[in-house]
Amino acid sequence: MLRYRIIPVTPFAQNCCLLWDDATREAVLTDPGGDLERVLGIVAQEGVRLEAVWLTHAHIDHAGAAAEVARRMSVPIIGPHPGDQFWIDALPEQSKMFGFPRAETFTPDRWLHDGDQLRFGTLHFDVRHCPGHTPGHVVFHQAEARRCWVGDVLFAGSIGRTDFPGGNHQQLIDSITHKLWPMGDDTVFIPGHGPESTFGEERRSNPFVGGT
Repeated sequence: MLRYRIIPVTPFAQNCCLLWDDATREAVLTDPGGDLERVLGIVAQEGVRLEAVWLTHAHIDHAGAAAEVARRMSVPIIGPHPGDQFWIDALPEQSKMFGFPRAETFTPDRWLHDGDQLRFGTLHFDVRHCPGHTPGHVVFHQAEARRCWVGDVLFAGSIGRTDFPGGNHQQLIDSITHKLWPMGDDTVFIPGHGPESTFGEERRSNPFVGGT
C-alpha cells in the first residue's frame, strides 16, 4: 500500500514528499528542495529505505538539495524531463538569487518523458510531461491510490506561474486539461505548495481552469 508524508521545506514552504510502500518499506523522495537534515531525519523516523529522488522540475525550491541527497544516500536522481536542463545548470545562480544554501548542479541518472513508468516496491507510477510552469515539468500518477504529485502545475484554487524563463501559459492550461483531468475527478493531487485537493474540485471551482 502507498503511504506518504508531506514535508514542507525552504522559506517557500515547498511540499517535498516521502513516499513509501508499506509492504516493502522501500521509499522515494520527491522534490527535496532543502532542509535536508530534517528531511533525512523523517526518513529515518519512518524506518524506510530510500531508493531514489524524483523531481517534478528543477526550480531551486524543488531541486536545491537533490544532488546532496543523492550523494549522501547513494541513490539516483530520476527526472525531470530534459527540457529543464537549463534550470539544473542554473541552480547555483538560483540559490544565490533567493538566498538559499548553495545548490549543486547535477545530471539526472534518468531523464523522464511522457508515458514513462516508475516503480519502487510493489507500486508503479505513470509519468506525464506537463510543460507550462517549466518546459521540463513532469507529474507522477499512482492510479490505484488515486493520487498524483503535480509539482507546480496546479494548486488548490490556483495554477503555476508562467512568467519565469521557459514558462508558457497556454501550455500550462493544456497540461492541466489534457493530462491531469483525464486522471479522474476523484484523484487527489499533492501540489508543490499548499494543501491537497482533487481534480474534480478544481474543475468546479478553480478560477483559472474551472469549467474546463
